[in-house]
Amino acid sequence: MTGPVGNGYAALVAAGEVKPDPAQAPAVDALARLEADLDGAGEPGFSLFGRKPKGQKGVYLWGPVGRGKSMLMDLFFDSAPIDKKRRIHFHGFMAEVHGHIDAWRKGDAAERKARFGQHRGDDPIAPTADLIAAQARLLCFDELQVTDIADAMILGRLFEALFAQGVTLVATSNRPPDDLYKDGLNRQLFVPFIAMLKDRMDVVAVRGPVDFRLDRLRAARTWLAPNDKTTAAEFDALWADMLDGAEETGATLEVLGRKMRLPRAVGGLLRASFASLCQQALGPQDYLAVAARFHTVFLEDVPLLTPERRDAAKRFNTLIDSLYEADAKLVALADGEPDALYPAGDGSFEFERTVSRLQEMRSADYVAKVRD
Repeated sequence: MTGPVGNGYAALVAAGEVKPDPAQAPAVDALARLEADLDGAGEPGFSLFGRKPKGQKGVYLWGPVGRGKSMLMDLFFDSAPIDKKRRIHFHGFMAEVHGHIDAWRKGDAAERKARFGQHRGDDPIAPTADLIAAQARLLCFDELQVTDIADAMILGRLFEALFAQGVTLVATSNRPPDDLYKDGLNRQLFVPFIAMLKDRMDVVAVRGPVDFRLDRLRAARTWLAPNDKTTAAEFDALWADMLDGAEETGATLEVLGRKMRLPRAVGGLLRASFASLCQQALGPQDYLAVAARFHTVFLEDVPLLTPERRDAAKRFNTLIDSLYEADAKLVALADGEPDALYPAGDGSFEFERTVSRLQEMRSADYVAKVRD
């Protein structure tokens, strides 16, 4: 472990800010190698003969949540010897890409020229890649995962163009490249993108036994009741601790052709209100998508339920079932304990299974479950 990223990691371990984890060593070494490659290449520029700059072989860190992948990438990003660099959550990046593509398709010549510096042609991928490459020669993506067919169909051509422009890529993911967009529609069209990633990046597994996020949840209460100033402050503090300085970028899930916007999300963390998830016209597929996308859900303002709120209670049942089956973690800010949420009245009997699951989901054994 040498160079700024290796020295920075060693300093964090020495200061007790990071627990030593041998599984992280190969990742640090790969990032140090890339750091040295970037330093040796110097800031990329264009030759007199119009040759495009050459990107370096990137790094793809994958493994279960809470193993320090994002922390290691941030350490690298801070010390990477390149001026034009960008660190962004992958879903936020793809939202921007779709925005660029839409702007190209809908814009007239003047609008295209103002945004992209060019205006000719029907294909939006090349001008989009040119714009991205002009802004950043190093792209660092957190939580690269592909679940949307629209993203899957774009990625191959987009990254082929970015690599041709000399862009270097670093990414974290919960999945190895071969498992990206697994079982997705028309996946055979996505396979060349996987091959491209494996060719252009060192693929490093970070699969140590320690889940640092779970350590934080184990040490905290995950069902906070009643909903008052004290418990609300505890809920906010745990959310901030889990974010660990990351910015809430929001997320958009596409379910059965509909878009579901979740504004308070980052990576595998979601914060939402009971009203937004259980008092809207959402169904089982929506909750399955939430459970698949997020490993930890912070649910606030869970009310006491009555027969007048039976529809909301049914949706809450379905949400909890989906999170439970996916081994997702739940942190709730509620008006009462699980067994006091719906104690009597029409619908309370059906709610008893949800109470049982909520009690299990707050247990140390459930919180300790490892989710890939």
